[in-house]
Amino acid sequence: MLFTTRMLWPIFYCVAAVLVAAAAHAQESKPATATTRETNSAVLKELPFKNQQDFKDVKRGFIAPLPDNGVIKNAKGQPVWDLGAYGFAHGKDAPESVNPSLWRQLQLLSEGGLYEVTPRIYQVRSADLSNITFIEGDKGVVVMDPLISAETARAALDLYRKHRGNKPVVGVIYTHSHVDHYGGVRGVVEEEDVKAGKVKIIAPEHFVEEAVSENVFAGNHMSRRATFMYGNLIPKGPQGTLGTGLGLGTSPGTVTLIEPTDTITKTGQQIKLDGLTYEFLLAPGTEAPAEMHFYIPELKALTAAENASHTLHNLYTLRGAKVRNAKAWSGYLNDTINRWGDKTEVLYGPHHWPTWGNENVVNHLKKQRDLYKYLNDQTLRMANHGYNMVETAEMMELPPELANYWANRGYYGSVNHDTRAVWNYYLGFFDGNPARLYPLPPADAGRKYVEYMGGADNLLKQAQKDYDAGNYRWVAQVLDNLVSAEPNNRVARNLLADALEQLGYQQENGPWRNFFISGAKELREGVKKLPVPNTASPDTIRSMPTGMFFDYLGIRLNGPKAAGKNIAINVSLPDVKENYSLVLENGVLNYGPPVDRPHSTVTINRSDLNDVILGTATMKDKMNDGSAKVTGDQAEFETLLSLLDTFEFWWNLVTPNPPPKS
Repeated sequence: MLFTTRMLWPIFYCVAAVLVAAAAHAQESKPATATTRETNSAVLKELPFKNQQDFKDVKRGFIAPLPDNGVIKNAKGQPVWDLGAYGFAHGKDAPESVNPSLWRQLQLLSEGGLYEVTPRIYQVRSADLSNITFIEGDKGVVVMDPLISAETARAALDLYRKHRGNKPVVGVIYTHSHVDHYGGVRGVVEEEDVKAGKVKIIAPEHFVEEAVSENVFAGNHMSRRATFMYGNLIPKGPQGTLGTGLGLGTSPGTVTLIEPTDTITKTGQQIKLDGLTYEFLLAPGTEAPAEMHFYIPELKALTAAENASHTLHNLYTLRGAKVRNAKAWSGYLNDTINRWGDKTEVLYGPHHWPTWGNENVVNHLKKQRDLYKYLNDQTLRMANHGYNMVETAEMMELPPELANYWANRGYYGSVNHDTRAVWNYYLGFFDGNPARLYPLPPADAGRKYVEYMGGADNLLKQAQKDYDAGNYRWVAQVLDNLVSAEPNNRVARNLLADALEQLGYQQENGPWRNFFISGAKELREGVKKLPVPNTASPDTIRSMPTGMFFDYLGIRLNGPKAAGKNIAINVSLPDVKENYSLVLENGVLNYGPPVDRPHSTVTINRSDLNDVILGTATMKDKMNDGSAKVTGDQAEFETLLSLLDTFEFWWNLVTPNPPPKS
């Protein structure tokens, strides 16, 4: 097989969201220790919990709850969303195993249903990771950011129509290129209506390229880490996951994509649609590589997409991705203020709840603008004083006017890892100290640490003392070396798990909590190889440029095995009138125009190649049924296929992985 979908497009929000079987595995959770209780209790004194404005705002405009107690099902009757699963936080004080600030965010996020933002703008919230917004024009409705899954988007549209009438959808706006902002599009429109010109699909420049590409090349790695980041492997509850801080969770329904009919290519561009004016501001390289803000002057309503929400966002996401540009992020928010700040009466977004009133909107935008600029500027200030990445992150502290603003709290991003992201964005992985330039890999270094510390027994004795003293960060750091050296040392694994669990209980940040508690679970129970959902959708595959597919084949090429081999294959795709060559030399696979003397030529329609990419057929299947034809030296083509690696999904995250197979 040339490919499998899990390797191609393992959408990071969804990849393990259906692994509900994971929660069935017993987790040996420990109670919060005295240190954790004291740490969490201190938060209640540090932050302005008496300020209840967010709880008023999150309920403002409420029209109706999600039907069926918040359960949304697919065509087979299987649940793809269950808002009620987060009801354990309603009306209760934070338990000892939860940071009170994160508990507060969970209580806000678990409010769901249909809401009026302002006359003619309505949202369904907490029906997926993101919000879906309905903007009423003269005759129909424009949908902004139709969630992850067609099922959740359809349920949201049905709820909207039940209370606002059966208005036709005349447009869809994708504010940016992450799947929770386009994946449910076929739940709200039919592609035939788009092709007929009845529905516009509007997106920022480079949307399709970025929507398809972000998780292709390193997708298997990203998706494995996403199982930790989104808490997919641990149960929901006070000793498990509390969501992500950005949203509650991810729906594992049907991911779809319809390509844009209208592309926004410059700031200031306007589109008139169903009686309303949409003015756009491009914000590339911020929360997403392709992103945009827009303003509707008739409604005095603004969205800054995901660049001004009710959390400090990620400048680096823990699933793994390119570092984002904090300076640009702040700059685009400043441009938004300058362009529309004095005109706006409501700011709404694809996550969280709106902000009303011009003064409040401008204040919120400024607080978010200055949050990212402070992190950018102060990281560089400290770096220029000579502090390395870890030192800078440890010293970074927001000023009170930013830190005590609830929407700037680190529920999804964190001050610590965002500071490291800025440092890395400008300066890379190396801090200039040559002692850190050429480190031993963890397993080798771990063995030497254990030896220097007097052996495993002595190390464990010292680590237990530090655990009892509440020094969980150090216990995790030092036991990581012991577990790397002796991955089967059960006492070390259990004590490391205990330390990670307590660190998780203390976190204000949702993904940090999920990572720590997921790591503890893996240490205690091992890697559970559960079914992995097939998250590549046919829409995504059809939109994928052929060249991107060939780039990924180059990543899958086993370089050591390919050394010394020279193979040239021409590839013809008649139905799309595309012709390429794949040339293997110097242990590298390149693609380009056809070559004059290939070893063989493969002829296959792109539509049939899509089946291979999707994993519903193999190249051998296509060759057997005549859909693919190979002329010339077929053995060389088969040799090339034999040099392509497949990737194991369930690799170890908290213990060493075995050496790669040669």
